[in-house]
Amino acid sequence: HKTGLAMTMPKDRDEAPSPDISELRGKVMQCKLCAELARTRNKVVFGSGDLQAKLVFVGEAPGADEDLQGLPFVGRAGQLLTKIIEAMGMTRDQVFICNVLKCRPPNNRPPAPQEVINCRPYLKQQLEIIKPKVIVALGNHAVKALLQTEQGISALRGSFREYEGIPVMCTYHPA
Repeated sequence: HKTGLAMTMPKDRDEAPSPDISELRGKVMQCKLCAELARTRNKVVFGSGDLQAKLVFVGEAPGADEDLQGLPFVGRAGQLLTKIIEAMGMTRDQVFICNVLKCRPPNNRPPAPQEVINCRPYLKQQLEIIKPKVIVALGNHAVKALLQTEQGISALRGSFREYEGIPVMCTYHPA
């Protein structure tokens, strides 16, 4: 990846990515809003894929494999997500994949409410830049962060909701 952003651009599109993505990525990489996460992380996991993707997958937070590689969904859950994407007739390079939290919580604990609040603006900016047609929220934490609801994934699974005018499909996390 020439940009060093772990993202790809399709060759058949005329539009260039928004210049804001490099600035946002730089800000996220330096973030220390969550002191514990900033201290314990190996790498910030910004996200990867097509910056003009029509489909964005949003998970909860990086796991151990993601924290080591700096890429989202590369562990066991990521392998399953890749199979799901391929079963849809697409590749990972045609979608964008990110998480609500950009840093791994220690011991894979669930994100703390303040951590979600601290990271939500980064996710919001990513989605504003990418402008997907559909978002897939993977699991409870992604659903709650995007939709700001207390309804659980079991109640919302398989249904479309809306995030700032974008349809959001709620489904289980591949883990």
